[in-house]
Amino acid sequence: MTERKPTGVSFESWVDRQISAAAAKGEFDDLPGAGKPLPKNDGKDTALAWVVNKVRTEGHDVSALLPPSLAIAKELEDLPARLARVRREARVREIVEDLNERIREEHRRPAGGPVLRARPLDVDETVASWREGRTSS
Repeated sequence: MTERKPTGVSFESWVDRQISAAAAKGEFDDLPGAGKPLPKNDGKDTALAWVVNKVRTEGHDVSALLPPSLAIAKELEDLPARLARVRREARVREIVEDLNERIREEHRRPAGGPVLRARPLDVDETVASWREGRTSS
């Protein structure tokens, strides 16, 4: 544990002293990557990019990081594939009705990001399309 910062000493000079003392003791010798160049920064390496990469490497869905309007648009795009895995019509209706409610909710919300351009889906039409996809496979 490091010592507490003395009163009357600026944080920067206290930290600089801590780093100098550690370097003098050799605590930075033989660190992984020592002597190798730093990775190139292409300007896209933001804190959000780090979070997205971390979420992806851990195998999670990054759509939760999107603004609601973009997340819903992505969900609409992925809906046919999602519904193709559903076995019961009642479940298809639940999924579409839930999505429709979130679409309506997003339209009621003041614009704080990209505008959602999608309208609620026709539940019966979506179910009919789902049925048709099941018989053609």
